[in-house]
Amino acid sequence: MIALALHGGAGARHGRDYSTEIAHMREVATIARESLRAGGRAFDVVTQAVVALEDSGLYVAGRGASPNAAGQFELDASLMRGADQACGAVAALQNFQNPILVARAVLEKTPHVMLTGDGAAQFATDQGMTPLPGGETWFTRAGRFESNHPPGTLSHGTVGCVCLDSYGELAAATSTAGVFGKLPGRVGDTPLIGAGTWADLQTAVSCTGQGEYFIRINAAAQLAFRHMAGEPLDEAADAVLGRIAGMGGEGGLIAVNATGHVSVPFRSQGMKRAWFSGEGDILSEAF
Repeated sequence: MIALALHGGAGARHGRDYSTEIAHMREVATIARESLRAGGRAFDVVTQAVVALEDSGLYVAGRGASPNAAGQFELDASLMRGADQACGAVAALQNFQNPILVARAVLEKTPHVMLTGDGAAQFATDQGMTPLPGGETWFTRAGRFESNHPPGTLSHGTVGCVCLDSYGELAAATSTAGVFGKLPGRVGDTPLIGAGTWADLQTAVSCTGQGEYFIRINAAAQLAFRHMAGEPLDEAADAVLGRIAGMGGEGGLIAVNATGHVSVPFRSQGMKRAWFSGEGDILSEAF
């Protein structure tokens, strides 16, 4: 059994046409399925999928990032491998094209889980990561189309992928520029293992939304622990988002378990997403 879900953020708003994003996510999902059919590993597939989402400029991550209140582009990312729960993350990373690749290098090249700010940038330089081609002119600022909140509130956008491969292994990856107009140095749930990203032997989760609320309940890990304790995946996902909504927050998530069941719920106007399980059709929606 193979299964995969990916998201382009829970900041979708009614009245906007997301056909370009939906088509792109279906393309990424199609490529990912072919890789899985050929024996690709979940950890590699989620990395490759998030790179494609970052590079597209269509979502509030990677090339589509929006600046913080000081006009700087600070990017966050994390990923986790379920088989051994190895993980890596970067936060407030500036001037590099693919934060998810820097996060993976943190996992593979250091004894640490997270690097931030100038330290993350120096590490990325040392690892030969791709700097921004053309500096800040490279960014498409996709977030200017996404905000469905008044100024000063937590408008948001993120990308992520969860996957089950043919070996029964799970993985998750998430990348973002964070909430729009955030204070310099703000870190949301995306790079925090357990809050925005999680993978273990039974469940993989990637979250999107108002990260402050996801942090407060350790959303991704809470979902996985609920499922581990016997709660069905869909019920666990709904319960986690229900807690966030009960505190006044919003967002969504994607999750897949070891049997290939996929859950893609949200509590917001919409969430751009695509998913498949086994040889079933690739499904995609924004609302």
